[in-house]
This record gives sequence, C-alpha cells and structure tokens, in this order.
Amino acid sequence: MSILIKPIITEKANADSELLNRYTFYVDTKANKIEIKNAVEATYGVTVEKVRTLNYHPERKVRYTKTGLQRGKTNATKKAIVQIAEGEAIDFYSNI
Repeated sequence: MSILIKPIITEKANADSELLNRYTFYVDTKANKIEIKNAVEATYGVTVEKVRTLNYHPERKVRYTKTGLQRGKTNATKKAIVQIAEGEAIDFYSNI
C-alpha cells in the first residue's frame, strides 16, 4: 500500500512551501498522521515536524439526459499538509 499518492503543485501550495516549509500531498484515505510522517521522512529524507490532514467527501452529480437520469460521483480524497524542519527542503522537480 502506497501512502503518498502524489504531491500537490498549485500556486497556494508553492507559496506555502517557499515561505513556511509546508508541502502538500494527496495521501491514502486510510493513512493516519504517523504513517504519513514516516512515509515522507523515508521518501524524501527530511525531518517532519507537523502533519495536518483534510478529508474530502465525494462529489455527487446528476445529469438529465434523453435516456434518463445519469448519476455519478467522484472518489473521496485525503490531503496532508506536512511541515518540515527549518533549513530543509523537498525538490519535486529533480526527477524530471
């Protein structure tokens, strides 16, 4: 089971990483804060000070079409905001 799914690279997440040493990841919905901390430390070789998590519920949509109602939903997701020690950094672009 992979705990870290992918990093989130948006304007807001990049501003947090440059100013406050916080990095944002999509993580497995069943992972807890301790597992996330250990996964980030093992993957990137940094010291994690704090982990914050956010659970997002699935979005449900209904479309009215010629053939009738089309119902659907997205998957539930979980984000983790990880604060690392002062003076350390994670480079997401080194593997490109």
